[in-house]
Amino acid sequence: MSGDYADAAAKGKINWRRLIFLFTGVFLFAVVYYSPPWPDAIDPQGKHFVLSKEGKGALAVFLLAGTWWVFEVVPIGVTSLAIGVLQALFLIRPAKVAFKDFMDPSVLFIFASIVIGLVFTKTGLTKRLAYKMLDVVGEKTSMIYLGCFLVTAALTHIMAHTAVAATIYPLLLAIYNLYGEGDKPTKFGKGLFVGMAYVAGAGSIVTLLGAARGAVALGFFNDIVGRNISFFELTYYMFPIGWLMTFLLWGFFLLFCKPEKKVIPGLRQKARQLNSELGRITGKEILAAAIVFACILTMSLRSFIPALEPIDKTALILISTILFFIFNILTLSDLEEIPWNIILLFAGAMSIGFCLWETEAAKWLAVNWLAMFKEANWFVFVMSIAFFVMIMTNFIMNVAAIAISLPVAFVIAPYLGVAPDVILFAALVTAGMPFLLLVGAAPNAIAYDSKQFTPGEFFLLGLPASILLLVVVALAVAVLWPIMGMPVTTS
Repeated sequence: MSGDYADAAAKGKINWRRLIFLFTGVFLFAVVYYSPPWPDAIDPQGKHFVLSKEGKGALAVFLLAGTWWVFEVVPIGVTSLAIGVLQALFLIRPAKVAFKDFMDPSVLFIFASIVIGLVFTKTGLTKRLAYKMLDVVGEKTSMIYLGCFLVTAALTHIMAHTAVAATIYPLLLAIYNLYGEGDKPTKFGKGLFVGMAYVAGAGSIVTLLGAARGAVALGFFNDIVGRNISFFELTYYMFPIGWLMTFLLWGFFLLFCKPEKKVIPGLRQKARQLNSELGRITGKEILAAAIVFACILTMSLRSFIPALEPIDKTALILISTILFFIFNILTLSDLEEIPWNIILLFAGAMSIGFCLWETEAAKWLAVNWLAMFKEANWFVFVMSIAFFVMIMTNFIMNVAAIAISLPVAFVIAPYLGVAPDVILFAALVTAGMPFLLLVGAAPNAIAYDSKQFTPGEFFLLGLPASILLLVVVALAVAVLWPIMGMPVTTS
C-alpha cells in the first residue's frame, strides 16, 4: 500500500483510499477522546474500575494507530512516532515517559537481533546455511516451506523468537533469491516470510527460552494460585500444541500462499555449486558464529543458573553488537543498513502498550470482556480468555496482555469450577501467536522488511490463521490436555 501511495504522489494524483483511512483514524481518535465519561467496569466481586480521561485517551491513540498501521497511510515507523506525539500533546502521559518507551530494553533487544542477522549476511554464514538447507530439502517449493518452518520452530526452543527471526530472515532472503523472481513480491515469498513469523510464534510457546511471556505467566500463577509449574511441565503440555501449529501452518501456507512454481529445476545442483564457490569457512565467519553462540548460550542458561538470572537479556545480546565492531566484523557504514522503520514500528508498539497498561485502559477492557462470561459454561469461559489474549497481544506486549487478563480470570474461575491450569496454558498459547498485526511480535515486523507483503495483506492472512489457532486451542482444552492429565475443572 505504501507503494501505491508513493506512485500516486510521484504522479501528482490524489490517493483517495489513503486519505479515507488517514481521516478514519483521526475521526476514531476524536470520537473516543472527546466522548463523555464511559461507565465503570465491574468485576464479579463488585470492584469498580474507572476509565480515566487518560485511559480513554490511550484507547483513542490505540484506535488511530491500529487503523494507520493496518492500512499503512504513512510509513509504519511514522505512525509509531505519532503514538508518542499524541500522548504528549493530549496529556495522556508525559512526553518524557511516552518517548522513553522508544528505547525500552525490548526495542534494543530487537535492534541487537537484527544486527546479528546483518552479520550473518555480511560474513556469508547465511548463504552457507541456505545452500546447505536447499541441498537437504531439494527442489520442491512445498519442502522448502517445510524445511524453513522446521528450522525456525526448532531454534525457538533454545533462543528468543526475536533472535531466531533475525537469524533466519537473511537465510530466507538467500533462498528467495534463487526462486528466480528477483525482488518481485510473489505468493512463495509471502508464504516464506509470513510463515517464518507465524512459526516463530508457534515454536516459542514450547519452552521458557522462546520468549519472556512464559516466565511472567508462571510468576502470576505462583503468586495467585500458590503453586509452581516447572520448566518441563510447561514443555510437556506445550510441545504437542506448538508442533501441531507448525505443521498446520505449513498446510495453511500451501493453501493460502501456494507457490507459483511447484519445483525449481536445478535448484539443488545450483545450491551445491554456489556453496562450493564460497570456499572454506573464513575466520570472520567462525568468530561471528562463536560470538552469537556464546550470547545465545548465556541467555539460555539464565533459566538454570541463579547467578545469571538477574542479568538482563538485552544487555547480554547487546554484547554481541559491541563485539562485532570491536573485531571489525561490522563498520560504521553497516549501521546504515539497519531497517530503522522496523525498529520504530516496535518502539511505537511498546509505547502504546505501556500507555494502555499504565492508564489502566487495558485492565478496564479485560474486566468488561471477562465479566460478560462470568456465568458461562467453563469451556466458553476458557475460550473467551484465549480470544481476549489473542486480540490484545496483537496490539500490546504479550506479557502485558497476560498480566491484565490472568488475574481477573483467576478470580472468576472458581465460581465456574474452572481449574487455573487450563486458563494459564490457553492464554499462553494465544499470547505467543499474534497473526493479525505487524506490531504484535518482533518476527512479524522483521518479516515485513522483505517487502513481500503489505500490512493489509498480513492482516487478511491473519484472520483465517487466528481462527485456526482458536480451533487448536479448543481441541487442546476439550480433548488433548485432559488426556495428558491437565486438570480443566475443579469438580
